[in-house]
Amino acid sequence: MPRPSLLAATLLLVLAAGPGRAAAPGNAGSLAEWRAGRIERLTAPDGWLTLIGLHFLHPGASTVGRAPGNGIVLAAGPDHLGTVTLGADHTVTFVPADASARVDGRPATKVALVPETPSGTPTVVSAGTVSCFVIERGGRLALRVRDTASPRRTGFAGIDSFPEDAAWRIEAVWEAFAEPRELPVTNVLGQVTPEKAPGRAVFQRDGRTHELLAIDEGPDEPLFFVFADATTGRETYGAARFLYADRPVGGKVILDFNRAYNPPCAFTPFSTCPLPPAGNVLPFRITAGEKTYPRADP
Repeated sequence: MPRPSLLAATLLLVLAAGPGRAAAPGNAGSLAEWRAGRIERLTAPDGWLTLIGLHFLHPGASTVGRAPGNGIVLAAGPDHLGTVTLGADHTVTFVPADASARVDGRPATKVALVPETPSGTPTVVSAGTVSCFVIERGGRLALRVRDTASPRRTGFAGIDSFPEDAAWRIEAVWEAFAEPRELPVTNVLGQVTPEKAPGRAVFQRDGRTHELLAIDEGPDEPLFFVFADATTGRETYGAARFLYADRPVGGKVILDFNRAYNPPCAFTPFSTCPLPPAGNVLPFRITAGEKTYPRADP
């Protein structure tokens, strides 16, 4: 089974938006336009604020529904949605138990649930405002659950950000590796995924040289940076900060920290965000980009 990239969740998060992921913000337009697009994606019906569950599957059959007696207890939806079965061959099937159940928008029957992949749309089971589909994380399959009526979405309070500061739009020297390096990246669940690092962005700050390793998400995708700095865990989210940069031009990369943003884990406990790889922790405060979101879990 193909391994989703870090932000195929998150996720990322990073490719075209779909039932399993919300697109990461690009760098087009003014900062105000970028921030507006960011909020639009975050609050969309398939945005990160709709996540209400992440349930890792065990071999065999598990009933699914809101009622306490189910093997997988949902935070919303029908009391008895159906049964999911994880087979020895790593396949997952679903048998409906509620008349409102739909599979990809059609009345539900017994069906194999195709997991989400970076290039493929998963099979989606839904009932009312609740939907679920299969994802793979660290070699394990899980049921990801969304609710368009989630309190996190309906009660979204907006995102506070540092004021725009041109001084944090830094031109860095791009040092490409002769061959992409394998970069072990750990997520918030402790799972380690090997990612490809094509090079590093090197820049000066306060008379010292610093660098950030980039993650390569494909030849047509921008460079992805997962980093932390001296604001992390204080003014900004405690696990990590995310940043995208356009591909290098003339050996230079623009790191616009005004567009640094909170990972999905800042908004929901049901995402699997990557943590900064070794070397991507900067020792100074970056007073730019999004600040910590005051998440209140229902």
